[in-house]
Amino acid sequence: MQSTEVVTITFFQYRGIRDRWFGFRQMGLAPRWLRDVSGMPFGKMLGSGGGNGFSIWPDFSTYGFLGVWTNEGAARTFLDTHPFVSEMRQRSQQMGTLFMRTAKVHGLWDDQVPFTENTDYRPDAPVGVLTRATIARKHLWKFWRFVPPVSRSMSEHRNGLLFSKGIGEVPLIQQATFSLWTDSHAMRAYAYESHHHKQVVKKTREIGWYSEELFARFHPYAKQGEIPGLKQSLAGLGLEDYGAIGTLNAE
Repeated sequence: MQSTEVVTITFFQYRGIRDRWFGFRQMGLAPRWLRDVSGMPFGKMLGSGGGNGFSIWPDFSTYGFLGVWTNEGAARTFLDTHPFVSEMRQRSQQMGTLFMRTAKVHGLWDDQVPFTENTDYRPDAPVGVLTRATIARKHLWKFWRFVPPVSRSMSEHRNGLLFSKGIGEVPLIQQATFSLWTDSHAMRAYAYESHHHKQVVKKTREIGWYSEELFARFHPYAKQGEIPGLKQSLAGLGLEDYGAIGTLNAE
């Protein structure tokens, strides 16, 4: 029997000092709120990088939440009704969620495989890509020295890239990136044609920067709200639209 597991990724964007401070505080409060959430075996509150998202400097306006759910009902109940999300939503200037199924996963996150492959990999379908790693402390300087050119190359890439953001649990050490592409052909074209990206892959193999790493590909099938920082509309991708998420603070 195929797993009904659903993966969601939500981005919140805040304006103003007080609301940004509120968002920052949730990074510390989230573990208590997210403990024992019904139907969620794995969940992470994530900060983000400044600039175009891949920076040693944090972006205090944007935060992410990644959830793994036993079924879509559990995900939607949490996102629609849980007090933690409700307060985040009320303070947000913009908030959006992607609902996805896992096509491929390799590696570990906190010594476990958090995602279950439960859909066929379709190269022509929209694809979300998550890469996550814990950087070995002895390699921190070498790793972050290579980030700026790779960051610029992704920022300047236009063919098929809809969204990209650097996210993480612990600044500098536990880092991840999430990107959304029109299809896997566009994603692979960047991965194999970008000089800077190829250099990082080569250095990763040579140096062994990471003490733990994970790569996952997802096929999104629905969205709710509006994701901050989208390079272009998701219209035309065939995603089901679950509509707006409450009343957001636009002040």
